[in-house]
Amino acid sequence: MWIQKQIILTRKPRGFHLITDEIMAAVPELRKLNIGLAHLLLQHTSAGLTLNENADPSVREDFEQYFNRLAPENAPYYTHTYEGSDDMPAHLKSSLLGAQLSVPITLGQFNLGTWQGIYLCEARNHASERTLLITIQGE
Repeated sequence: MWIQKQIILTRKPRGFHLITDEIMAAVPELRKLNIGLAHLLLQHTSAGLTLNENADPSVREDFEQYFNRLAPENAPYYTHTYEGSDDMPAHLKSSLLGAQLSVPITLGQFNLGTWQGIYLCEARNHASERTLLITIQGE
């Protein structure tokens, strides 16, 4: 069975946000699968996806601090500044993190590690809703 669904993630402020439950709620078909694979593609160039710690929120705060140092705003060497001081750093963060994930499905759930969750890594100060394309293969 193949399923492909485009979902709109709720607008999030800049930072790192757990979205595992939001995805599961938007794709109830996933619960019918015993085994499968979900491919997630964030259809944006100024945000990213990653898997990481889902229990302690300080991890997400530390991610934000680290990436702000790695790709700072207002760097004098940026030429792409059309949409503000967070624009080029957001593109860099998106490329460093990536915009896609593949996640195994087992017994109707994402088969993640005990402390893993899916993060939306929002890099814009005033982001819009984000579109996520989910392609699932399974039985």
